Amino acid sequence: MGKSGSVGEVFRAFLLLGVTSFGGPVAHIGYFRDAFVVRRKWIGDAAYADLVALCQFLPGPASSQVGMAIGLQRAGYAGLLAAWAAFTLPSAILLLLFAWGASTLGADMGAGWIAGLKAAAVGVVAHAVLGMASTLTPDKERATIAVIAMGIVLLVPTALGQVLAIAAGAVAGLFWLKPSMPQIGRHEPFAVPVSSTAGACFLSVFAILLVALPLLAGVSGNPVLEMIDSFYRAGSLVFGGGHVVLPLLQAEVVATGHVSEQAFLAGYGAAQAVPGPLFSFAAYLGAVYQTPPTGLAGAAIALLAIYLPSTLLVIGALPFWERLRAAPLARKAMLGVNAAVVGLLAAAFYDPVFTAGITSPLTMAIAAASFVALAAWKAPAWAVVVAAGVAGFLLL
Repeated sequence: MGKSGSVGEVFRAFLLLGVTSFGGPVAHIGYFRDAFVVRRKWIGDAAYADLVALCQFLPGPASSQVGMAIGLQRAGYAGLLAAWAAFTLPSAILLLLFAWGASTLGADMGAGWIAGLKAAAVGVVAHAVLGMASTLTPDKERATIAVIAMGIVLLVPTALGQVLAIAAGAVAGLFWLKPSMPQIGRHEPFAVPVSSTAGACFLSVFAILLVALPLLAGVSGNPVLEMIDSFYRAGSLVFGGGHVVLPLLQAEVVATGHVSEQAFLAGYGAAQAVPGPLFSFAAYLGAVYQTPPTGLAGAAIALLAIYLPSTLLVIGALPFWERLRAAPLARKAMLGVNAAVVGLLAAAFYDPVFTAGITSPLTMAIAAASFVALAAWKAPAWAVVVAAGVAGFLLL
């Protein structure tokens, strides 16, 4: 674990995920765990849970940030870009084609294959949650922390609930877990090739852009700067990623008249049928902008602008995070946070993964088969997803 690798292997690994990772950010975390913890062993379970916890705290798409961090750790800055591009561009390209009317993404094929893919996500997330629970909640204290965190997230189903659950896990770990626990004296390293000075510079650039872009856009009236400001602000102010970014995007592009409400809703529907991160929806919105820049240029600007803040934040935070979580008191807090992450994923497994994925006895059967294929037969997640999609198309 932690061994350096090539940009090419990072790109290939994430490209496979980019074309098969259906089900939203929680499912993506499950796919990433299968790919990089279980199969390739690029990162350990505890370090992976620490990373997931950090990305839940940072604004931006959590699963994409986890992927960026793994690419950065594996192959430096070029690895981060490779991980982002390979995971993001397949869905962005499909949505751009949809914007151009080249594909209706399922209107002629029916919804059966989509139902099959959602059912597969149930099996993938269940496998990930159980695997992480066996490692991160091995005693009654941490199992209890996980259940409390799950309850918080289910009762407060917003980004605030996620942050509260993780914070509660940190406090519980700090004051409840015993110093004699062997995991407190050690931690799995996750070293990145970023110095503290460089990290501080990236965090400063994030803050400067957040303040300067609206001022520059307002003074200049430049439509390109206005677009960059809108999408940069949306990417800066949302926690957890996924569907929680939709209200911000709607306020930025629909309320301002840049995209019609009908076009916004049509694109959102198409985004549900493609793999990869929902933030790729920005490419569609940039392509259908009613004022220049639009088309391919608009898609590229919107996509880069919405991901820029999360990229700056994850690079800037990682060197400080690695130093902080090595301290003994921080380790106690992190063990509690890791347990809370299990609870958070368990809550998300119920809603929206299970509630959206299990809609009939057949989808339950596909989900169960997907779980058995992963857990018992050790099948790769991408093969399970493809098989589930075919089963859904044929049977549903």
